[in-house]
Amino acid sequence: MGLITINDICAVRAYRASVNREVGMTSIINVASYILWRYGSMTTMKLQKLAYYSQAESLSTTGSPLFEEDFQAWRGGPVCYDLYVQHRRMFIIRPEDVDADKRLSSALSAGESAIVNRVGEALSKLTGNELSERTHRENPWREARSGLAPSESGTRVISKDDIERYYRVNPVLPDRS
Repeated sequence: MGLITINDICAVRAYRASVNREVGMTSIINVASYILWRYGSMTTMKLQKLAYYSQAESLSTTGSPLFEEDFQAWRGGPVCYDLYVQHRRMFIIRPEDVDADKRLSSALSAGESAIVNRVGEALSKLTGNELSERTHRENPWREARSGLAPSESGTRVISKDDIERYYRVNPVLPDRS
């Protein structure tokens, strides 16, 4: 078995994005790009949490994920590794820093953008730390971190089923109870 190259990784990501688009699903990179376009530069922590809550809102209101990629239960809250790769070593991220693939119809559908807009309007005023603290009080992250010390690194996936189940009962947005 040979080494995996960056070209191999890019080809796989392009294929996944095209499959997602065929089944009517966008990618986390497209969601992050849209969040940054709509709300401007922000901390990487805040971007991760707004993307997480957009996924949670989609799962809990439609029963379907907004994007395929998973979140892991990191120390600072939910993090999607595919998005992390885009902003590694950054504190502030700007719209032009996210490499959304324009060739693959990166625009969100009207329904997808409506979900992201609802979340952004309600939560974008909070800081990344405030959003992180919120996730730390919620079961999906807490259960995925079970048995880990607060300072311990963790990469356990927060399952979409756990996210959907929790936020159906505990809505992301306060006006949707």
